[in-house]
Amino acid sequence: MNKLLSIILLLLAINFASAQEIGLKIGNIAPELAYNNPKGKELKLSNLKGKLVLIDFWASWCGPCRKENPNLVDAYQKYTKSNFKNGKGFEIFSLSLDKNNGAWVKAINKDELFWEYHVSDLGGWQSAGSQKYGIRSIPSNVLIDGDGIIIAHNLKGAALNRFLESQKK
Repeated sequence: MNKLLSIILLLLAINFASAQEIGLKIGNIAPELAYNNPKGKELKLSNLKGKLVLIDFWASWCGPCRKENPNLVDAYQKYTKSNFKNGKGFEIFSLSLDKNNGAWVKAINKDELFWEYHVSDLGGWQSAGSQKYGIRSIPSNVLIDGDGIIIAHNLKGAALNRFLESQKK
């Protein structure tokens, strides 16, 4: 009996440890992102620990991204102060695949993306952040909980609102 219990505990420990790996799958810890905002100040994803965070990959030149932006604005305004099962507040961490700082800033202003966390290395498709997350098309996003654990991928439009609603306390 003790041997069986030991095996069960070992399997549980292995399963828990693998769920806590840094990676891109649901249940993994999201890889760190740290890039400059349009004014040159470095912003880190880890600074948002404790909140639900949508990591949004987009660009000013991407038509589908620009069409999705009103949905992001709506979700941000609706959920920014909400309490969730594992997070207090909702934030968007926008990582742009732009190469041109002026075009990037113009799109932020035109689309009224007035959250604080806008970052880019201005590397376009070779952006270090998009490479780290395996981004092959935009818009793309990853939702993490207050512990930095990935809980969803590519939630757009009404699906984002439904998922955020399901995570509320």
